[in-house]
Amino acid sequence: MTYPVKEIFSGDAPPAPAALAAKVRTLAPSMTRSMQRVAEAVAEDPAGCAALTVTGLAELTGTSEATVVRTARLLGYPGYRDLRLALAGLAAHQQSGRAPAVTADIAVDDPIADVVAKLAYDEQQTLADTAAGLDTVQLGAAVAAASTARRIDVYGVGASSLVGMDLAQKLLRIGLIAHAHADPHLAVTNAVQLRSGDVAIAITHSGSTGDVIEPLRVAFDRGATTIAITGRPDGPVSQYADHVLTTSTARESELRPAAMSSRTSQLLVVDCLFIGVAQRTYETAAPALAASYEALAHRHSPRTR
Repeated sequence: MTYPVKEIFSGDAPPAPAALAAKVRTLAPSMTRSMQRVAEAVAEDPAGCAALTVTGLAELTGTSEATVVRTARLLGYPGYRDLRLALAGLAAHQQSGRAPAVTADIAVDDPIADVVAKLAYDEQQTLADTAAGLDTVQLGAAVAAASTARRIDVYGVGASSLVGMDLAQKLLRIGLIAHAHADPHLAVTNAVQLRSGDVAIAITHSGSTGDVIEPLRVAFDRGATTIAITGRPDGPVSQYADHVLTTSTARESELRPAAMSSRTSQLLVVDCLFIGVAQRTYETAAPALAASYEALAHRHSPRTR
């Protein structure tokens, strides 16, 4: 399903040339087909497209000049001229670097050594894409809200629930009250108890998981600060999110479900959020973390008979 495209990056600084490909991968699934053709063209051949006028790129992709300009703006550039400059910069960057030795496509008969290499490359690309596309202004606002929250609820189902539990246990170890909810019924009944000064975090790669959106909506209606960690920043979950943290779009294959790749990008965002909170609450976080290490130390010591 394709959702209406919002010009998410308008008003922000244009993304660096190296971030352009990541923006295309993240936003392309939610674009119209004509905009996808423009986005795919600039990502696949930045040098060639940088040499084209807006009319030339429209003719190349079988679209209109208006579509080219709208695509440029969606990707974070004020106009097509700014996109052309970024394409030229990206082309220069690619020419000075080395082409990747592998792709992430894993075949049934691949040797295990190739599987390791391909997965490692894909994980690296996923992390790079997520870092390039993460809005640090939104992240800073989310950190500020979580740092002073009376209580933090985290919602996620399936693979995203594992990420939610990871975040909650991290926050608990630095002395914050945080709970992860994988059961949608419990998530909603807990969300009802939230109020202003609390924080609710929804984790959904698709941005359209009903069991995650419902408790976030309830938390939003109750006045809590709401945060969405999602690969679809224009998906339904965002309408109930005060702050949206975008993850990389997963590259799914026959042998690798999208959940595997999406979880990698979600974990990076969660770690960024946690470290930011730990920095802002260092005076209380450091002693709490030390106490948790001390409490568990005997469980990691060699047993004596």
